[in-house]
Amino acid sequence: MIRLEKVLVPTDFSEFSRPALTYACAIAARFDSELHLLHVCPDPAMLIPEAGGLGGAGLIEQASAIEAAAMEELNKLPGDWENGRNIIRATRVGATFYEIIQYAKEQDVDLIVLGTHGRSGLTHLLMGSVAENVVRKSPCPVLTVKPEGHQFVMP
Repeated sequence: MIRLEKVLVPTDFSEFSRPALTYACAIAARFDSELHLLHVCPDPAMLIPEAGGLGGAGLIEQASAIEAAAMEELNKLPGDWENGRNIIRATRVGATFYEIIQYAKEQDVDLIVLGTHGRSGLTHLLMGSVAENVVRKSPCPVLTVKPEGHQFVMP
């Protein structure tokens, strides 16, 4: 029998990640699993062209502010579903797919439920797809959920 004790849902708070959260909540409820919500914050050094001018303390302060804002958003999820269930919320700073994989390994996650959205053209060529990279490198099964198509309906 398959045991799913820990289900991880990486989220970027976009509409594209909402269907994945819906699926993950249903799976976690069905298997009485611990639900892990993870948001990976971009490294401020990569966001700010003049990051070198901020100095180390400035970058750390900026990263802390970004993580605090992300945790505030994570605390709003998954809405009214929580109701006594075990939910772990975490943030990381760095490359999105790498941090998702590291988190899954460190927490011994049994399933990653990940939303997809189509990057196309040059962006996809240069950066690749987070979902694609997670599927390739994941230490556990990955369920990818498209934003369009079948929607989950509770019986």
